[in-house]
Amino acid sequence: MTPTIRFITHPDVAIDPAVPVPQWPLSATGRARMRAGLAQPWVTHIGAIWCSTERKAIDAAAILSDATSIGFTTLDALGENDRSATGFLPQAEFEATADLFFAHPTHSIRGWEPAADAQARIVAALDCVLASTPADLDIVILAHGGVGALLICALENLPISRAHDQPAGQGGHYFAIDRRTRLLRHGWEQFDA
Repeated sequence: MTPTIRFITHPDVAIDPAVPVPQWPLSATGRARMRAGLAQPWVTHIGAIWCSTERKAIDAAAILSDATSIGFTTLDALGENDRSATGFLPQAEFEATADLFFAHPTHSIRGWEPAADAQARIVAALDCVLASTPADLDIVILAHGGVGALLICALENLPISRAHDQPAGQGGHYFAIDRRTRLLRHGWEQFDA
């Protein structure tokens, strides 16, 4: 079978409104969920691990790295859409802003990076990961739900839409991509299921 890319979103984080969002770590629940996901049968076939430079993704990558004895590489371009203009938003306000982010992909919503720009960045990041990883290896990318949804839209040649976002909740989902064709093998599934 052609090698596979699995894009995993970090699970639950320790939210602290006083700390910049990219510096939020995984919570104890998020760490436990990452460890539970190690039971996925494909984990033993991982050949390379990449992650964004955000703390929560690094925390998740470190758990996977420790379990597989495979080091991980960080790549800034794998980060979530830049939301630094607003910083922390209460849940209802965040969800409403995220809806607008996806609904108006060429516009900056409240100073956020436009969805179309974030999509171009995540596609370029995937190109970088593939060019930098031997062609016969399965790859895991640990990143974020928003850019994961944008990547699915790009790979499947779909308009940007929040309909392709991971299931609601606390993250910890993944999808699989055929490395040769760059088409989805399957959509979002729960990592720790």
